Amino acid sequence: MNESQQITARAVVNVFETGHILGNYAALAVLKGDSGHLSYGRSQAALGSGSLYELLDAYCQKSTSDPAATIRSYLPRLKVKDFTLDTDEQLKQALKDAAAMDPIMRLSQDQFFDSRYLAPACRDADSLGIAEPLGVTVIYDSCVQGGWGLLKKRLGPMTTKGPRDWVQRYIALRRDWLKTLKSPLPNTVYRMDSFLSLIELKKWNLELPFTVHNVTITAEALAGDSSNGGSPRMLRLTSPYLRGADVRALQLALKQNGQPITPDGVYGAFTAKLVEQWQIQKAIKEDGVGDLTRRSLGLGGLQ
Repeated sequence: MNESQQITARAVVNVFETGHILGNYAALAVLKGDSGHLSYGRSQAALGSGSLYELLDAYCQKSTSDPAATIRSYLPRLKVKDFTLDTDEQLKQALKDAAAMDPIMRLSQDQFFDSRYLAPACRDADSLGIAEPLGVTVIYDSCVQGGWGLLKKRLGPMTTKGPRDWVQRYIALRRDWLKTLKSPLPNTVYRMDSFLSLIELKKWNLELPFTVHNVTITAEALAGDSSNGGSPRMLRLTSPYLRGADVRALQLALKQNGQPITPDGVYGAFTAKLVEQWQIQKAIKEDGVGDLTRRSLGLGGLQ
């Protein structure tokens, strides 16, 4: 998948996980009967699986914020999967504060979830001979929700009918499997139904726009999830560089305002320098590209 298709694939799974196209980085859940117990973030890292500890440990190594200090004190209990944390309000508030106040949490989540789920999904798809973005997204979703390794073996190798046939048989198998699991997982068969609907619409390349789980994904929505009450992320120079439709929208706005830039969707050093010059010119004091800079560039409609 190219970068644009990866952004769209993330959006599909974000909708399934938190109902937000760009993901809800502060999302918290404790579902009755769920073996994952407390889960958090854009792709719901879970206490029960150990992924919540891994995410928060990585975050605490990078951040010196107040929320990080609070979360750091919980790391020993998170590591041993202390399920009494399901109801710990101090921890929950610190997690919400980190997502709302600390850009390092958003970056940590993006890096963690991409390395844990998206990158392995792309590798597995390639090894199976599945190249079309919708097929890769089906695998990515299964890596996030769980059960991918088991069901891949159960389905077996691809036949002469090709990758599309394999993907459709996998979706049917996964749908039946989800219905056999304990609550609340049977209720998540809508994920498979959404993929089947996209196949009916021949969206194998994830061409926009389309709708999943009653949320319409468009290029405009990928630049700012205003339809779900969210706000565009703060853009700044990071390592690795931020990428996405929102970065490209910013670069287009800079170009339309006379700046010498070719939009590529990557927030690199040159983009950061042009932003800095623009902010000096407009007397804007803002750490990165937030509401003030967006409005000055005519991007207020994305909020």
